[in-house]
Amino acid sequence: MSWEKLLGALGDKLSGNVPYVALKADQPTGQQPMNLFDIEEQTEHYLTLKVGEEKYRGMLTGILGGIGAGAFIFMGLLEIYYGRVWESIGTFLTAIPILVLPFLWETLRPLPLPILFNRRTREVYLEQDGVLYHCPWDEIAAVAYEFRLVGPYTGATRSAALEVLMHQYQRPERQVLVSLGVPMGKDLDMQLCFWEYLRAYMNNGPWFDERGNHSESDAFVKSQLAIQFKFSEKLGQHWRELKTRRKEAGGRNYLQLSDLFQLYGGMLFYPVGLIEEFTYKVASRQSGANWPEVVRERLDPNGPTERLIDVERNSGSLEL
Repeated sequence: MSWEKLLGALGDKLSGNVPYVALKADQPTGQQPMNLFDIEEQTEHYLTLKVGEEKYRGMLTGILGGIGAGAFIFMGLLEIYYGRVWESIGTFLTAIPILVLPFLWETLRPLPLPILFNRRTREVYLEQDGVLYHCPWDEIAAVAYEFRLVGPYTGATRSAALEVLMHQYQRPERQVLVSLGVPMGKDLDMQLCFWEYLRAYMNNGPWFDERGNHSESDAFVKSQLAIQFKFSEKLGQHWRELKTRRKEAGGRNYLQLSDLFQLYGGMLFYPVGLIEEFTYKVASRQSGANWPEVVRERLDPNGPTERLIDVERNSGSLEL
């Protein structure tokens, strides 16, 4: 994988005055490693990034189950309170399909496989529409560049992309640009920080410190992985903030009207978040078996460590 081919693939995207940085596995950018919410899972052997619709899997079940089914359960409890026990049975039964049907629909449909960084073989994989793409980490060609999106109502919005060049397994002439995460709402420095996070994991991991150096402690990595927006955690976070403000107030009034709305919203979306996260875990666990055999065996701690690019070269595939 060469920077020249990546530059050619990007074409006009990097023309003019577009700020960009060419990235390589062995060249630091000077930024500190930082997670940008795109990491799905990180273990000692591999790291995965969410892609496409995968980010929103479980949301429908969370909303229908947490709010819709929750409303029927609440009404059923009210009916029991007022002595209408038989009526409550029908109300409770109505809640079941509202929760179960979207759960089955979201968990039984194939979940798009994530972008996978394999530390054992030092490779990056992507499966799309049944086709496997990959690139060797040590020869990876990547670029971070900034651009602006212009809309009639939002004006010019600054964004930044982080992309790598991959090729189809056994068909190296078929190459694709793969975006590592959503570019909207990010700037060039943020993407460079995320690249440093990936570099630290692949080069110095699995655990590393705030400077990207190897560490026997997983404290920094855990602190970064904890930076995730979850509906199920908003209630607890705001409650802890209120307790802190109560101590600092010293008996004075510390409550605001916004606190009431935040607590109400936290209680409303707490079951939504729990159901959404559980649905996503079930769907992602089932999708792991959809990786091609050559990838699954390399994810096995006792599996082969030969890189796919070496397999291609040994089998006589075209040289890159």
